[in-house]
Amino acid sequence: MGVVLPVLFALFAALSNALATVLQRRAALTVPQSDGFRFGLVLDLLRRPVWVGGILAVIAAGVGQAVALATGALSLVQPLFVLELPLALLIASLVARQRLPGALWLAVAGVVAGLGIALVAASPQGNRTDVPAARWAVALTACAVVVALLAVAGLRRPPGRARAGCLGAATAVCYALTAALMKSSVHVLDDGGLGAFLTSWETYAFGASGICALLLLEHAMQGGPLVASQPALTLGDAGISIALGVVLYEEHLRSGWWLLPQLLGIALIGTGVLALARAGDGAP
Repeated sequence: MGVVLPVLFALFAALSNALATVLQRRAALTVPQSDGFRFGLVLDLLRRPVWVGGILAVIAAGVGQAVALATGALSLVQPLFVLELPLALLIASLVARQRLPGALWLAVAGVVAGLGIALVAASPQGNRTDVPAARWAVALTACAVVVALLAVAGLRRPPGRARAGCLGAATAVCYALTAALMKSSVHVLDDGGLGAFLTSWETYAFGASGICALLLLEHAMQGGPLVASQPALTLGDAGISIALGVVLYEEHLRSGWWLLPQLLGIALIGTGVLALARAGDGAP
């Protein structure tokens, strides 16, 4: 049960996020593109029931993710969110009543197989609950700088692949940091109760990071093709989450010859995600 429970809740969260992605993308494409970072974009989207439905799905995903992070390693839970893309395309095809071609089913199989191979080979271990303040300071500073640089670089470019890729990568950093902070705040809730949770800095930090991720995601989806933003978002979230799990929570991954199947799994995931993202550009 030590691995089964976080995996099940992470899969539920991935499915909910996939549904949210379909709904939010459909809503985002109904508003005019903006040349810069526009907070009013969210106000425009709030008037669209489809986007509100997507937010409800995001909330459900957040609950599932919180339970998964409370019971499992960050480097185990977050990579499972790679499944969001194939799930989102499957949901989109069902909504549009269109069949996925055989090549895309092969890409889905590649992502699933690659994820399984990589996680089994890496065998993430560890569930530390306390992180020294000095580590948080370094991680928060590094993530904030990277997000700012990527966001500025993306917004300086016209709508297109470069812009979408930069904003997708910035969103990935925010997602990974949000998950790391959420893991800490959930443990605060478990150990100290609601009062400790509401007075913990991690609670407000993961809320702020999550809001930043939401704003960046909407602009990434508006800023260019899915083939540019989605691989950066999907693979970036998984990779940065693993790094934060190792650095902050001292989680352990297998090394030595186990690196070979891990690299094979990553190659399968990357190839499959790229193929699915290309298909996603034509999805309704």
